Amino acid sequence: MLLRFRWGYPGVHVNSAAAPTSQPSPPRRREKNSGQEGCKPTAVQPCPRWPTRGDPVKSTLAMKWASAYAGRAAQRSVCSPPAPNFFPDDVDDLVSLRQPLCFSSSPPLQVAAAPAPPATAETDEAQRTTRAAAMATTSKPAAAVDPEVAIAHRFPEVSFDYDERDVALYALGVGACGDDAVDDKELHLVYHRDGQPHIKVLPTFVSLFPNKNSNGLGIVDVPGLNFDASLLLHGQQYIEIYRPIPSFASVVNKVKVAGLHDKGKATILELETTTSLRESGEIICMNRSTVYLRGAGGFSDSSRPYTYATYPANQVHRISIPNLAPSAVYDDQTKQSQALLYRLSGDYNPLHSDPDIAQVAGFTRPILHGLCTLGFAARAVIKSFCNGEPAAVKSIFGRFLLHVYPGETLSTEMWLDGQKVHYQTKVKERNRAVLSGYVLLQHIPSSLAETGDRSTGGASTTNQAAAPTYGGETGHDQRG
Repeated sequence: MLLRFRWGYPGVHVNSAAAPTSQPSPPRRREKNSGQEGCKPTAVQPCPRWPTRGDPVKSTLAMKWASAYAGRAAQRSVCSPPAPNFFPDDVDDLVSLRQPLCFSSSPPLQVAAAPAPPATAETDEAQRTTRAAAMATTSKPAAAVDPEVAIAHRFPEVSFDYDERDVALYALGVGACGDDAVDDKELHLVYHRDGQPHIKVLPTFVSLFPNKNSNGLGIVDVPGLNFDASLLLHGQQYIEIYRPIPSFASVVNKVKVAGLHDKGKATILELETTTSLRESGEIICMNRSTVYLRGAGGFSDSSRPYTYATYPANQVHRISIPNLAPSAVYDDQTKQSQALLYRLSGDYNPLHSDPDIAQVAGFTRPILHGLCTLGFAARAVIKSFCNGEPAAVKSIFGRFLLHVYPGETLSTEMWLDGQKVHYQTKVKERNRAVLSGYVLLQHIPSSLAETGDRSTGGASTTNQAAAPTYGGETGHDQRG
């Protein structure tokens, strides 16, 4: 999830000899590149390599989204390459990644200032007044974060409907029945098999709900926040399921700031979305999205840094990957079109579909949605330990570590610990961890916990460990 900010124009350098503040800015306009590495400066001119291809709508999106990932690169003569670990594990690593993503190797362009009008006594006086007002307003820089404003903000409630088509489309988007169209453990996610009245719903389907409060691009207004959007990271996602998720419903989202923490070099913002049935008011689930605002910390006393949370500290457990052989390993190869399919569920961030914008952001091609990767990991746990029954899941936690390219193989290693399954998902081709976390299940029989058998899923399924059988919508163990 991203946050709304004032969009800038990446790839544009402003001449230090700027026009007086009282002089209106020249109109923004675009000139076709002559094909040379640089081109003739105009009043306002974007980078000559800007990937718009003459489409005005795409041009606007490109400027906005590249600004989110390039940011201050417009003030540098040479762009920096993206950090090797785009989503680090801890806050100290997160706040150390201050370099913007490289979006152009072209020389910086200069923007000519508008010519000043002839000097007169009246214009001199107006300029002096304007400069004095500017000094008065800039003598004390605005704080990066105003916690009272952010916490006091009341987000509007959002109502929406979904149906079985949305549920099935999401399941396909996170790989269900991808290797086997008649998979015994997943066909019920997309088809009414054996007369079942409704298809079943993956628990991570609800991770789509917070996007309903945005504009379709993941943008949500949060007053009181002032930060560099090029340093923003969606770091974690926590989901709680309170009842079996219906395959179609009319629901209402309620959003609040659940956490705000000053970490010195960064601010951590936690947005909590609670979703309930519109008619009865019964709560279905809760999503908590953790966003790291690097470079926006230090707004409180360093000896007593500001921290605020509405939930108990022990609600979310620390990620602990055991130093043991995993209880199960599940390999799942994503499709080249995986991101294009997943985006149809409502996340239209062009970083995952537009090759030009992906290159602007520093990637060789569009990357997979982080929440899509989380859906793959949850499927691996459900198939390995729940016999394919999605209602067995009570809560899910995931920390995003690195990007995934569509077409890569996701290898999820899992360790069973009572009712909790710790997992770590790696990209097999690069041997890099991209996601880690845990899934808390409703119930795990002691017989499964004691076996400790190792299994391998996906296309190379061999020696699969016995898994409990869940029945009905409550997810209780129904073994004889």
